[in-house]
Amino acid sequence: MTSEAVRVGARRRVTRKPAAKSRRRTVARRRAWRRRIVALAALAAALFAAYTFWLRDSSLVAVRDVSVVGLRSEGSGEVRAELERAAAGMTTLNVREDELIAAVRDHPTVASVAAHPSFPSGLEIEVTERPPVALLSVDGRDLPVAGDGTVLPPSEAADDRQLPPIEGAEVSSGKVSGDALAQARILGAAPAPLRSLIVASSHDESGIQVELADGIELRFGDASEAAVKWSAASRILADGGLGSLTYIDLGAPERPAVGGATASPGSV
Repeated sequence: MTSEAVRVGARRRVTRKPAAKSRRRTVARRRAWRRRIVALAALAAALFAAYTFWLRDSSLVAVRDVSVVGLRSEGSGEVRAELERAAAGMTTLNVREDELIAAVRDHPTVASVAAHPSFPSGLEIEVTERPPVALLSVDGRDLPVAGDGTVLPPSEAADDRQLPPIEGAEVSSGKVSGDALAQARILGAAPAPLRSLIVASSHDESGIQVELADGIELRFGDASEAAVKWSAASRILADGGLGSLTYIDLGAPERPAVGGATASPGSV
């Protein structure tokens, strides 16, 4: 080997060693940064958890302003008081909706409860009530019943006393069943503009019949597709081309049948 070759080989060895050391230092720095990032992330998570769990039950976010909306029935004052008492021990970051529901479980007029917190100290409680749709005669008393068959407390409201009766209903565990339940479901699905026109409901071997104030009988058959059947009845009743009719058969709501219909004088 010539002296020139020896010098070239030496230069190559000299240049390779610093490059290798530089790569090792770069790898070491990257590993150190990864460890720092992992440690910082763990610390941030721990601080966030501690902050959250401390703050969620802190007096800084305690519920102080409770608003209860949706109550319209008699006895709503007691429902409101029960909900306000239950909400008093909560915070806007820790609203326990199950406790609100439990607080009014013994009030059959309440169908559901939803809570809407407003940071830092407000809470709106939205109550959905069961409106009465008919009257039952139970042990000599007229009791309202909701569309899902739930028997409601006695009412002195004039509108409630004018509800259509359901005869022969049997009550078990605060609810009706059988034919009475089917009638309640039909009446509960009635659109608002027609509810005041309903005067009676009955059930026989052909199904459920609902009588309107002008003497028209709505024949529903069973309680299935109640809303669809009411929609079909509404379209026919709103038809200005009909002068009068005696019944509407809604057993097949896509093809309702009309009985005793005459043409409106203005349409001739």
